[in-house]
Amino acid sequence: MMNKISSWRFWVPLLFQSALILVVPAQAIYTHFSGKTIVLQTLPVDPYDLLRGRSLRLRYNISRVDALERLPGWETIVQSNRGEKQTAFRTGTRFYVILQAPAKAAEPGQPPRAWKPVAVSHDRPSDLLSDRVALEGKQSIYPWIDYGLETYYFPQEQGDEIKARIGQTLGNSNRERPFAVEVKVDSQGHAIPLSLWIGNNNYRF
Repeated sequence: MMNKISSWRFWVPLLFQSALILVVPAQAIYTHFSGKTIVLQTLPVDPYDLLRGRSLRLRYNISRVDALERLPGWETIVQSNRGEKQTAFRTGTRFYVILQAPAKAAEPGQPPRAWKPVAVSHDRPSDLLSDRVALEGKQSIYPWIDYGLETYYFPQEQGDEIKARIGQTLGNSNRERPFAVEVKVDSQGHAIPLSLWIGNNNYRF
């Protein structure tokens, strides 16, 4: 009897951990095949801070509270989830940013145009127009919104190529500038990254 109990104590946690390991790739696969491709604009990028080691760190225009606070639905979320002074909502508050496709496609040979935020919602919308998606965001412990699309990892060789391309794109001015990131968003608001646009050059994640 004791051996059976010991076996359960071993196998149950192991099976639970295995299930968690499988769920994450399964969610990403579902999003990849069922999601809609959209484009997000990053905040202006400091070329010296963009790549550290093999990781790429990005923030988006919709990461900023001031890019969202005038949109329909914002005040409703704030009233029920008011945060500390340094954050808009309580840390961990989840909500949805409604993004709309650009009216015109990019010119041939140019990077794609970014989708624009048009509203926010505490609950996931179920009746969106065909040219809109709902992307789930979460209030960070810092004064910005996270979407699970902030950090990427590249092989060293590809990271070096991206650094060089950024340098060529910015020239000798060292000015910060935004880039575009293609992502897929599924019906639940989950997103996965597809590629990064630097000028007219596209890098797959």
